[in-house]
Amino acid sequence: MSELVLKIIFLVFFIATGFIRSPYEKRQKQNTIVNDQRTGLEKTLLAGAFLGMAVLPLLYILSPWLNFANYQLPTWAAVIGILLIPPTLWLFYRSHKDLGLNWSPSLEVRSEHNLVTNGVYKNIRHPMYTSIWLWIILQPLLLQNYIAGLSGLVFFGILYFLRVDREENMMIQQFGEEYRDYMGRTGRLLPKL
Repeated sequence: MSELVLKIIFLVFFIATGFIRSPYEKRQKQNTIVNDQRTGLEKTLLAGAFLGMAVLPLLYILSPWLNFANYQLPTWAAVIGILLIPPTLWLFYRSHKDLGLNWSPSLEVRSEHNLVTNGVYKNIRHPMYTSIWLWIILQPLLLQNYIAGLSGLVFFGILYFLRVDREENMMIQQFGEEYRDYMGRTGRLLPKL
């Protein structure tokens, strides 16, 4: 499969994620923050994730500047990347839809924050993170470039591992035993067996 075709496919995927998230970004700004746990580290981690999942991939797609770091995978790897797109987009969409006004890109609790335990949150505590892990798996399969392809894995991986425990502690502070019970019956990224 040609590099150009894979770039176009990833670009369409990237634009689709923007369309999915856009209405939730607008709506969440209307809901007052009551517990803001954003730190300098949090902002830096979010900026890194944006760099690895948006800026560097778009730089690679729209310019030749990163072509020195290209690699080539077998066609079956690109096909796997393409096949991951529908479940990734679906889970990304459902996670936002089920959270509604509770969604936030940062560690913060909003005034009308509810504990969501239905929909995709019934069995998984962090399905949006699951969708983003799928995203950063498909990214190097489609963008076959050491910088643009792997940057999402590096930067989001750091964000995830430094953030998820803090996020769960924030939810315990907000919801107490209700959240602890929820943690006991759900998996963090995949349903509990």
